[in-house]
Amino acid sequence: MAQHFLLSKAAKTLSLMDVFKMADTDVEKLFAQLRWPETQGEAACVHCGSLTVYDCRRPSGAPRYRCKDCGKDFSITSGTLFASHKIPLRTYLLAILLFCNEVKGKSMLAMSRELGLSYKTAFVLCHKLREAMSQEMKGRTMGGEGVEAEIDGAYFGGYVKPANLREDRKDRRFKVNQSGKRRCVVVVREREGSTTTQVFKTEAEATHWIKRRVDPATVLHADEAPSWNSLHGKFEVLRINHEIAYSLDGACTNQAESFFSRLRRAEQGHHHWISGPYLLRYAQEASWREDHRRRANGWQVNRVAGNALAAKQSVDFTGYWQRSA
Repeated sequence: MAQHFLLSKAAKTLSLMDVFKMADTDVEKLFAQLRWPETQGEAACVHCGSLTVYDCRRPSGAPRYRCKDCGKDFSITSGTLFASHKIPLRTYLLAILLFCNEVKGKSMLAMSRELGLSYKTAFVLCHKLREAMSQEMKGRTMGGEGVEAEIDGAYFGGYVKPANLREDRKDRRFKVNQSGKRRCVVVVREREGSTTTQVFKTEAEATHWIKRRVDPATVLHADEAPSWNSLHGKFEVLRINHEIAYSLDGACTNQAESFFSRLRRAEQGHHHWISGPYLLRYAQEASWREDHRRRANGWQVNRVAGNALAAKQSVDFTGYWQRSA
């Protein structure tokens, strides 16, 4: 039997001990190389783009630069997802490594304990890392000639606790007895390819999104849900009836089901509640983990950190601490 990738040496190229042994200058150099890859890590002014900058550290020793042309100060994280941070760069590197090492998601309570941060700080930090992961999915188109993709939907959130007494319990399958907060996560997953996901109220609402994001030459695999019937007019769709089999006559949605299996385990084992406005971020995190599950953890850390440093300030959490977001 072949060895699982996560058990192999190739999967473990960066450890917590490696980060602890790094000097502060080495951590700064790593982040600088990820922030300014075009100049091989040489700082460039984030305000005017000038390369004539010099080191102007804060009294605490925290890295800071000053531009000779415009006279403005900036740091490695200025204008990025990590802007206005108050924790050391080493702590950010440790947080990204801990986050990537968890194959089914990371508990923010555990993160706060391991790094000595408040729960709120860990919550914001982890969501910024999810936002960094989502940068790869913006405007992503799927499929093409000779490509097969699987589509499926699963509902999350909106749990209604049943009453204590049996005679007081209501049938939660009826809409009148539901909370209205339940949302459907829809995934499109290429076989041997990438994954993209979106959140809707129902599966049926996803069909227009699928038609925009998936190439018409793609062969789609779907279950027997009537929500997907309208896709037959644009795609070749193979349907599988799960009451009969998981895979039959070439039709199968097992890889889409695998994505939801990971997301369910993340919800039940780590987060416990992933509905609401951040459900899409959790789904995008699961999608990113699926796409890069065969990558070494050192590669994953560099990828997430690079995405975060290449992105603008957070769309979800800018002003969160000031309660303006």
